[in-house]
Amino acid sequence: MSDARPDKKRSPAHAEPTDPESIRERMRQLTEAHERIREQDAELRRLLEVVPQQIFVLRDDLTLAYANEAVLAYHGETLFEALFDRDVERRDRAVHHRDDLRRMSEEGGAALASGWPLVLEARLLGGDGGYRWFLIRLNPLLDDDGRVVRWYGTRTDIDDRKRGEERVRQDERELRMVVDFVPDLLVVLDAQGAILYANGAALSYTGRTLEEVTTLPDVWPLIIHADDLPRVRATLRGLAAGQPSELEVRIRRHDGEHRWFLARNTPARDDEGRITRWFATGTDIHDRRLAHERVQEENEALREEIDKASMFEEIVGASPTLRRVLSSVAHVAPTDSTVLITGETGTGKELIARAIHKRSQRASRPFVSVNCAAIPPTLIASELFGHERGAFTGALQRRLGRFELADGGTIFLDEIGDLSTDTQLTLLRVLQEREFERIGSTRAIRVDVRVIAATNRDLQAAMASGAFRADLFYRLNVFPLEMPALRDRGDDIPMLVRYFVERFASRTGKAVRHVDERTLELLQSYAWPGNVRELQNVIERAVILSESEVLRVEESWLTTGHTAAPARGLAENVASHERQMIEAALAESGGRVAGPRGAAARLGLPPSTLDSKIRALGIGKQRFR
Repeated sequence: MSDARPDKKRSPAHAEPTDPESIRERMRQLTEAHERIREQDAELRRLLEVVPQQIFVLRDDLTLAYANEAVLAYHGETLFEALFDRDVERRDRAVHHRDDLRRMSEEGGAALASGWPLVLEARLLGGDGGYRWFLIRLNPLLDDDGRVVRWYGTRTDIDDRKRGEERVRQDERELRMVVDFVPDLLVVLDAQGAILYANGAALSYTGRTLEEVTTLPDVWPLIIHADDLPRVRATLRGLAAGQPSELEVRIRRHDGEHRWFLARNTPARDDEGRITRWFATGTDIHDRRLAHERVQEENEALREEIDKASMFEEIVGASPTLRRVLSSVAHVAPTDSTVLITGETGTGKELIARAIHKRSQRASRPFVSVNCAAIPPTLIASELFGHERGAFTGALQRRLGRFELADGGTIFLDEIGDLSTDTQLTLLRVLQEREFERIGSTRAIRVDVRVIAATNRDLQAAMASGAFRADLFYRLNVFPLEMPALRDRGDDIPMLVRYFVERFASRTGKAVRHVDERTLELLQSYAWPGNVRELQNVIERAVILSESEVLRVEESWLTTGHTAAPARGLAENVASHERQMIEAALAESGGRVAGPRGAAARLGLPPSTLDSKIRALGIGKQRFR
């Protein structure tokens, strides 16, 4: 294990002693030194024999000079003589896998000839007749002249690692095969968005090679539609910033045609959460996209067809009575005239109001709708004209009224006949002077608002009874429009039915395509006291319950013997007005009746009287607390 080297010539100053005693002492020291060397050599050999690492020594001619127990145990007795064979080529053929010999010769020839260290992987035959992979390292021992005198080698078993790598490679090959069979386009990109891999479907579709898509400096203009390229580049910049995306884009096919794809990007992250890869998939949605566009075009065509018949959005019909109304709308819409729309409940008065607004010069400005009957009388002024902070109890901040919100546009006052006489007076002033004051303020606010009012009441009778101001009526009644009842436009019912069937079938996903003839006759013979709104509700109910392509309406759904709802009498009006005032007072007092801040004090009534009225009207005080 150790080589003795000749001592360098000593200078005269260090001449060996010549006296017997000195010679004997020198011999004793040399003997002890040799003994220590033998002990160290034996210790080193024992150490080399017990370590699991395979260690060996080659002479300068590459024959085996020494192999530790781990080497001999691996090869076994059957290969012992082959290991120490003086014919190196014969030895290598005996212990190395034949498929590795040429590679070992090519990789190791230059290193061994020049005395350079060598690292290589090779398969070695074991005593059990099987081969295992080893990582072999050889380091040279040089003499003073730089010549190799020994090669010290180690062998590390890497068979499990090599087999694991092969399994990974096999899994990758199988995964690539699976990915290539996927019909969707699949592209793998690095963290910055550069293409690393494209599956077979992507390469086949685009007609590009893997080398082209991974090496061309800018492949995107070759495969992306020019109109979509800016969005794709923006998406790639987003990928570099770590932003996932989904977009619809046109990708060029190998024959030059572009088809629509839904592109989705999903990141892969390492253990620390950093993005290492992006997986981009492209799903062909061309046919679906074209179908969607066709549906949109068909809807537009249907919309135009309905508009031709109805002239205005959802105001469907072609009867002479409706056409007269729509003709009047077409005349008054471009003006700023105030319009008063009358008609029974459910005839479409708000639709007419919106149609007037959309065809006016104010179409780009707000359309504000106010249901006067739904707001308590004590709150209507605040709702219409707004209030300042602290104007009354509960006014915690300033609020803009509906007239301010409608400035420059149109305000629609529905159920105008339900306004209290005090509010009627305030509204009259606004219509005359085009200005008002918020509650709690003295500053006049000017507005430019077109007023459209509507009612199902008989305002002539209301004026006669004093419930509606005549001066307000004449201010509103600049351009009157009366909506016909549905029973007066029976020819429109088939068209309305088809329109509602299509709408509700689309919403519910039902495949209703036809209307039963008996049903159509029933619908046309019914008086429709609720007018178009009632018809709409009946059709929606029928579509929901329909289980076939044919729509049917049960006769029991229609309440026979009814005509238009009669106008409410004076007693009913008084009771309704009284209820509204009491409910508003209870809302402001938090449901309290008595006390200085109770509803009775606000209304100027004794608490006992107010309690009696609450019981008579069936008002629940608890819901205001």
